[in-house]
Amino acid sequence: MTGSPLNPAATDHLPVFITAPGQTDVMMVVMAIVLLGAVVGFGIFFFRLHSLPERWAHGRHKVQFEIVAVLCLIALFTHIHLFWVAALILAMIEFPDIGGWLGRIAGSVDKIAENSTGKDAAATPVENAAGASRNGDAAPMRKETADRDRSGDGQTTTATTPELAPASTRS
Repeated sequence: MTGSPLNPAATDHLPVFITAPGQTDVMMVVMAIVLLGAVVGFGIFFFRLHSLPERWAHGRHKVQFEIVAVLCLIALFTHIHLFWVAALILAMIEFPDIGGWLGRIAGSVDKIAENSTGKDAAATPVENAAGASRNGDAAPMRKETADRDRSGDGQTTTATTPELAPASTRS
């Protein structure tokens, strides 16, 4: 810039960011890179923030993971933040695993059904609380109960202490 005369109103020393005609403006290039980095960084932050409930639900293996993921996507595309808040609340709540309980109950019922349809079921009738067996016949009484009934006043009494099972059959 020393070749061309300066305006008399200009100072003798010009700032660094003022470039001569025909040269690359370094300040503009640096600011373009900073602006591009800021936009990309803000976009990454925005998408990470929107997927926060989904990542929480996935990391903790929540039952409601799919619902949380759909709510996050709806919030992202519609810009209705209530969906995101609902997804965040759902991701924080711990629901009980009812399906696991029902699966264990179903497995136990299957085992009971297999045991009752076996060969032992026909030989030993199962009685309910009223003393009737499944097919409607009266269930046979144990010897101690029959002896107590005969010796007493006509009323059947039950033993007050439970019978102990052998150690090998306890589970």
